[in-house]
Amino acid sequence: MSLSASAENLSTDAQSCDGGSMCLELALEGERLCKAGDCRAGVAFFQAAIQAGTDDLRTLSAIYSQLGNAYFYLGDYTKAMQYHKHDLTLARTMNDKLGEAKASGNLGNTLKVMGKFNEAIQCCKRHLEISRSLGDRLSEGRALYNLGNVYHAQGKQLGRVGQNDPGHFPQEVRDCLLQAVAYYEENLELMRSLGDRQAMGRACGNLGNTCYLLGDFTRAIRYHTERLRIAQEVGDRAAERRANSNLGNSHIFLGQFENAAEHYKRTLALAEELGDAAVEAQACYSLGNTYTLLREYRTAEEYHFRHLSAARKLQDRVGEGRACWSLGNAHAALGNHEKALYYAKEHYNISKELGDVLGMATAQMNIGDLCKVLGLPVDATPSPLQSDDAAPRTPFNALRVRRQSMEQLSLIQITPDGKKREGEDKDREMVRGESEEGDNPEMFMELVAKCQSDRMDEQRASLDKENRPRKLQRSSSSGNKNL
Repeated sequence: MSLSASAENLSTDAQSCDGGSMCLELALEGERLCKAGDCRAGVAFFQAAIQAGTDDLRTLSAIYSQLGNAYFYLGDYTKAMQYHKHDLTLARTMNDKLGEAKASGNLGNTLKVMGKFNEAIQCCKRHLEISRSLGDRLSEGRALYNLGNVYHAQGKQLGRVGQNDPGHFPQEVRDCLLQAVAYYEENLELMRSLGDRQAMGRACGNLGNTCYLLGDFTRAIRYHTERLRIAQEVGDRAAERRANSNLGNSHIFLGQFENAAEHYKRTLALAEELGDAAVEAQACYSLGNTYTLLREYRTAEEYHFRHLSAARKLQDRVGEGRACWSLGNAHAALGNHEKALYYAKEHYNISKELGDVLGMATAQMNIGDLCKVLGLPVDATPSPLQSDDAAPRTPFNALRVRRQSMEQLSLIQITPDGKKREGEDKDREMVRGESEEGDNPEMFMELVAKCQSDRMDEQRASLDKENRPRKLQRSSSSGNKNL
């Protein structure tokens, strides 16, 4: 129940005492502030409303729900959990089954973000059970979607341990992802039957990303293509941009680099249209890598230079280092050894500033190789790292160090939501959906490392010889509208 509905009830009930009226007025102002985006001020009004007191349990339940949502958005998940538990307790006290279902869903989403996946699953299953018993298909759809989210998040968290390509995760990770697929597919079919195109789009995006993690790239492309079509139908340019980016990533893993380039170009155009500088930088980096895989080094150099310029504007030093490393490789492949040396030195300096040991080691080797080609004294290069002294300078070891450095240099870490909130970046919304910019940028660069390793080795030899919620209300588990 919304607070507005509570206001109507209060005016007709015999309960319009001064305390209850004051409580509701304060709560309504809190609701207004939260909807306007000022959740911190909204929380203060909700707390004041609780202090004013009310005998109307439905009003109090709505306040607890709103407080839970507000604290969730503010990132205080412990308090969010506390108030959603209060809401759940009141719903059960009133025997309000629909309220219990919604509170269970909100609590499940909060527990998911806190990494308490088993508890989250129990809450979401309770949400699903009640919704089905009530015959509420919309609520059932939300519960199915939320369950998919929880298993999806659990699989991604487990998959962060170790370095694995999509399709090569341990069985426990695959089991979570397969559960996510099952719930997302149920949600998708239910949304199809209800004709909810936007909800279908969200489900398709999640299915595409989950299939991507499972290594089923053909199926991922099918779902992301449907997600793209729906985004275009409803005029959701941000979702269209995300779908193109995800399609690019999936085509990369199938070796379909030309198709990937087309989708990344569309991503770039949409990022420019939306005025999203961070995504624009990321798209340029993806395009530079893709054209490197295509051996079109001149075009790769152009996109990497655009990435460098964008990273500088964003004051993203990690991105600058990544761009300099890529530009050095591109210019070396083009035979522009002086420019390659300049960017290799820039890469070294930035890596040193960031404390990136592998980046420094890679830059040192590149600088040494380029100095030899240019006939410059090798002792003019930065002094070797202590950790590198112990390792023999064999071609295999050189390639290994470069490979490790590439693995460390994942796709740009800034997301469209602004200066990425790693891990929990998109989890501020009560319901999570498809990822903002491809699920695992690290995996993309791992593929680039594998595809480029032989070419880099050849190049080296030639050098030697050489997911705000738009609504803060009890039913916020209805879906993430930004997906």
